[in-house]
Amino acid sequence: MDVAESPVVYITGGARGIGRGCAAWLLNRGLRVAIVDSDAAALERTREELENGRTALDQDPGPAGTPRVLAIAADIRDEPQVEATINRTLEHFGRLDAVVNNAAVSAPSRVGPQELSLQEWLSVIDTNLTAAFLTAKYAAPALRENRGSIINIASTRALQSEPGSEAYAASKGGLIALTHALALSLGPAIRVNAISPGWIDVSDPPQPLTPQDHSQHPAGRVGVPEDIAAMVAYLISPEAGFITGQNFVIDGGMTRKMIYRE
Repeated sequence: MDVAESPVVYITGGARGIGRGCAAWLLNRGLRVAIVDSDAAALERTREELENGRTALDQDPGPAGTPRVLAIAADIRDEPQVEATINRTLEHFGRLDAVVNNAAVSAPSRVGPQELSLQEWLSVIDTNLTAAFLTAKYAAPALRENRGSIINIASTRALQSEPGSEAYAASKGGLIALTHALALSLGPAIRVNAISPGWIDVSDPPQPLTPQDHSQHPAGRVGVPEDIAAMVAYLISPEAGFITGQNFVIDGGMTRKMIYRE
């Protein structure tokens, strides 16, 4: 496929972790990506890494002047900025085929509802949930032209919790509900699905993991960004054309374990 005709995927939170892993995975399979993040410095480092890594890929990178990576620094909690990033992606690539709503933040760890400020609550909800709605809102017209797809990166925290996770759990639970609502509102032209990762090691620089960290997972290991990227690639592909409104848990089997104190 000519690079100018290859699918384009827009990824929020693309500077690090799962977002960066998805961008690299899709580039390696001949797609083009727009990565959006509020951290301009990290975004530029990731863009350089992805562009440099491209030369080692099997796919033809295309003629000069047609880069396959577009990096956009923006605050996706702000509606005008979301609209602008979508428009810039379309101006740069000429099309849009899929969106990965990956950007997320969490409130201070182990802070209970009585200590959590309204500002902290709203920051999590706006970043993790409202931004996904805004992205879908402004991406929908372009996605509809190509019978595109939206992937919302939720979390197993939407299904089970630890103390002090109210804002994060609520935002991810809302994201799963938003997924099936959008699937009905935007279908059949646009398919919408969610992925709920479990423990995915996104430490940078890498932190050592213990044998216990890995062995507690029925799959025998902690997850890596590529585990999520592979599912993203499948769900946005034509082979997944009969799948919409679903939430896929990718957690090495952890949510299926019955755990009791002895």
